[in-house]
Amino acid sequence: MPAAPPAIDRPLLQARLRAGADELGLALTPAQNERLIDYLDLLVRWNAVYNLTAVRDPAEMVTRHLLDSLAIAPLVRGATLVDLGTGAGLPGIPLAILAPERKVTLADSNGKKTRFLREAVRVLGLANARVEQARVEDLQGQYDCITARAFAALGDILTWGGHLLAPDGVCVAMKGVIDEEELRGLPSAFRIEKIVALAVPGLGAARHAVIIRRCR
Repeated sequence: MPAAPPAIDRPLLQARLRAGADELGLALTPAQNERLIDYLDLLVRWNAVYNLTAVRDPAEMVTRHLLDSLAIAPLVRGATLVDLGTGAGLPGIPLAILAPERKVTLADSNGKKTRFLREAVRVLGLANARVEQARVEDLQGQYDCITARAFAALGDILTWGGHLLAPDGVCVAMKGVIDEEELRGLPSAFRIEKIVALAVPGLGAARHAVIIRRCR
């Protein structure tokens, strides 16, 4: 375990998370709030050594990581989810904490990041989450929902990982400013159902979720 940086201000971060979740219309239980801050605490400590994210300030992590991830929760569907290129577990771990009944696969090819993910799953007691260290194109199975945040262009996400999407499944790809050329680059087997503007509390930047399904 990496040496711990100075302790986080848990009450401050919990209050910030609770207020942001309320703005998103999400009723976090006290246990979910606690576990999300436990995850953030673990991320802060590992980040001091392993550089898992460029965001260093814990309060900024609440906004840019936790609330940003939770903003897509109403768009996620089904009993199974795979988070492609999950990195430090975003949005997969917050979504797994929010919906313990959903089986969540955290997929990344980077060994440093998957070591952290396995430790996070263990420490947080996430019985509904598992970690896969593999390239997206080598993953197996089918999922009701695919998520991807700051991972790749839409066409690449579906070229590499489209085989993972169940026939009636939904892909929720998180993007900043929408690139019209990128939208036109989808493989022919897939279609954009809609684009949802996300209002992430405290984040002064454009965020969107691109909802993609298989063509019928």
